[in-house]
Amino acid sequence: MAKLDYDGPILEIDKLSISFFTRLREIPAVMDFSVTVKPGEAVGLVGESGCGKSTVALGVMQDLGKNGRIVGGSIKFKGRDLQEMSAEDLRDIRGSEIAMIYQEPMASLNPAMKIGKQLMEVPMIHQGMSEKDARARALQVVTDVKLPDPKRILNSFPHQLSGGQQQRIVIAMALMSEPSLLILDEPTTALDVTVEAAVVELVKDLGKKYGTSMLFISHNLGLVLETCDRICVMYSGEAVERGSIKQVFDEMQHPYTQALFRSIPLPGADKNARPLVAIPGNFPLPHERPPGCNFGPRCDYFEDGRCNQDTTIPMAAANEDASHETRCLRFQEIDWNAPITLGEQKEKGEVGDVVLKMDNLKKYYEVAASALFGGGDKKVVKANETLSFEARESETLAIVGESGCGKSTFAKVLMGLETATEGTITLGNKNIQDVPIEDRDTQTVADVQMVFQNPFDTLNPSMTVGRQIIRALEIFKVGNNEADRKQRMLELLDLVKLPRAFADRMPRQLSGGQKQRVGIARAFAGDAKIVVADEPVSALDVSVQAAVTDLLMEIQREQKTTLLFISHDLSIVRYLSDRVMVMYLGHVVELGSTEQVFAPPYHPYTEALLSAVPIADTSVEKQHIVLEGDIPSAMNPPPGCPFQTRCRWKSDVPGGLCEKEVPPVRFLAEGHQVKCHLAEDILERMEPVIKVAAE
Repeated sequence: MAKLDYDGPILEIDKLSISFFTRLREIPAVMDFSVTVKPGEAVGLVGESGCGKSTVALGVMQDLGKNGRIVGGSIKFKGRDLQEMSAEDLRDIRGSEIAMIYQEPMASLNPAMKIGKQLMEVPMIHQGMSEKDARARALQVVTDVKLPDPKRILNSFPHQLSGGQQQRIVIAMALMSEPSLLILDEPTTALDVTVEAAVVELVKDLGKKYGTSMLFISHNLGLVLETCDRICVMYSGEAVERGSIKQVFDEMQHPYTQALFRSIPLPGADKNARPLVAIPGNFPLPHERPPGCNFGPRCDYFEDGRCNQDTTIPMAAANEDASHETRCLRFQEIDWNAPITLGEQKEKGEVGDVVLKMDNLKKYYEVAASALFGGGDKKVVKANETLSFEARESETLAIVGESGCGKSTFAKVLMGLETATEGTITLGNKNIQDVPIEDRDTQTVADVQMVFQNPFDTLNPSMTVGRQIIRALEIFKVGNNEADRKQRMLELLDLVKLPRAFADRMPRQLSGGQKQRVGIARAFAGDAKIVVADEPVSALDVSVQAAVTDLLMEIQREQKTTLLFISHDLSIVRYLSDRVMVMYLGHVVELGSTEQVFAPPYHPYTEALLSAVPIADTSVEKQHIVLEGDIPSAMNPPPGCPFQTRCRWKSDVPGGLCEKEVPPVRFLAEGHQVKCHLAEDILERMEPVIKVAAE
């Protein structure tokens, strides 16, 4: 069990200020920040990127690099001030009493060392444990983090495990020495939503089992709701609101917290009737913070001469016992229950004719059975298996599934980066499944464009924003001369709501959300008919997500574009899409309108996906379904139904049919199809996964 030699708060951060020093100036990253973590408690630290969450974590680990310094306040661990400890004491505490789990699991694992050896090192170094005991402990912890066949895993190298398995190993490593405090820095951002649900479940159970206190850093409010007892909201280096989950979620007392909630798609948001409200303006840079309240320039309740005086604004108690605090001068004057001023209601674009049709599309890859040496038998990877659907003008079709289900392969075939193995893709009246991109005519290339997940990787770092858009216009043969193209480029910047002055900026001078807008401008340069958006907002902050999704919708209304939206975030899918296609291991397992897919009856996989999505709303009740195991390999798919190895309904199908035959496509209602063996009456008895409690 955790080391019980101390009964006060495990972690006490008091009025902490951290600055980074450059040749030019001191950059304050964290100011006047306080938070306390009690034994066995989980505290969530929430805010957009750049607000100082990770800096706080690095401050606790005393790992600020040579430029970072604590310039005020204190960090106490079990009553001892970390700054006053010797390097030796810190070495003893780090990794054994305070452990940290990072966002990217591979950054914490040694690629050249077997997993078992890496795990055994921890207790052998920190506790002087014998090799035999350390191995037994490693086996125990790998079993605790619910990994299949623990002995085989201890004998594997990191690259032989999937992302979710690697992340579990990193959690196991952090737990090897039974720390009193576990710091989790966005531990699930790189994972699929089903794996995320299992990892979050695991962290909660292990926290209880080992009595560990947790500091959980995240920008996902739904995750914090599911894992934490208390929450601290940060904005631009300061804590702006602190309290229990219920206090902050249901009785928020800071305009920034309110603005955050208004920019996330909770059940009930609708892109036409109840659009999301993006936070206006941009996050201030650390050396350009406004006087007075940092959030002032973006706040709906800003009062000139009061909120922007040169004094710093202190935290104030928002209730009698001061368990709920806020950094706002006006919190008592604001009517927090006032109905939200609705964003302007939009007319839904009329869905037009079919512009894209896929019929029995298959994409198989041949790989050598022994990839290392070439020779030997060939194996076939079935990345897409008989995909059929159609998409219409002005329609948003979402494509949903875990990584490895074939979503991106399908996008590559559509873009002409791969050619189909079998089946047809019809664009307008042309068949394009066998035409690689270099042989496609300019019009076809301009008609089908893509917006990628990571805006950083798609822009040329040495070319101005304007030049990159003009380059696309030249390729698509838009405009008669340079002047025409320049004018069209400026109009495209207007279209994506970027100032025209950005034409002369370099990509490095733009934020993530701004770069993504340039990517969108470029995709629409040739008046694209179909835009494939591959996870276009998953790398962005929630407040920026709302603005970018809103932008995509607006352009779609104006240009009548067909949007194919690839995502694993079902709350955004529910908000934006007209129809949803759910994929699993190359198969389309469910296809229907958004209402049909989000209400029972479901395909068993859709049901599990819906249960896995964290929802930042205390009035929502969810059925609890955690999928065991990972997606099987496409090189070695299971016999019968591709989902049968993880399906909780399998026992309801008689005669082992699920393990023998791929289910046929069945139509449950007009336009709603499911690939499943379950009998009609069982499907009809399915309960809704997400229930919103009545007001």
